[in-house]
Amino acid sequence: MNENDDDARHRNKMANRKAIQDAEVAAKTVEKGLLIVHTGKGKGKSTAAFGLMLRALGRGLRCGVVQFGKGAWQTGERTAVERFGNQVEWHTLGEGFTWETQDRSRDVAAAERAWAAAQKLMADPTIRFIVLDELNISLRYDHLEIGAVVAALKARRHDQHIVVTGRNAKQELIDAADLVTEMTLVKHHFAAGVKAQEGIEL
Repeated sequence: MNENDDDARHRNKMANRKAIQDAEVAAKTVEKGLLIVHTGKGKGKSTAAFGLMLRALGRGLRCGVVQFGKGAWQTGERTAVERFGNQVEWHTLGEGFTWETQDRSRDVAAAERAWAAAQKLMADPTIRFIVLDELNISLRYDHLEIGAVVAALKARRHDQHIVVTGRNAKQELIDAADLVTEMTLVKHHFAAGVKAQEGIEL
């Protein structure tokens, strides 16, 4: 066996692979807005959602963000997104983590305000991409009624993409979603005593 035989075998293998791949891609004909869920114990759920939003912005889509659980501190992603001006509508309506407020009625009220803002974004015909950051946390603690939320998300416009983030996504939301990614924790610097840092956590 010589080098030319190896090259020919590789070309044939890749040609067959390309034919299979091209046929699979050609078979996908549905165009629709996606309901995407990022969940799991691993780091990167919101980060991945904002990465998708950056891609959407690059394609000229107008975007919206509602943060359910995070407090009003200024994060790096928000500072960056502000440079896009009115191409992004951003609402931070959480009051911080539930263990910080220690007040269920306040948490419920904050979640309801955030959900009202989310519904307004969903109804805006100019908004094509929405991040509902930490909505899963509000659903986990029953600050919002899961049935009503899932029904509204399923009823979104045909051209609208929505990404929901947060640990412990409820099964009803997973069942309704088009794409679900579970972030798996393998190793985290926090466990070694490393504090939250600019550019990484905030």
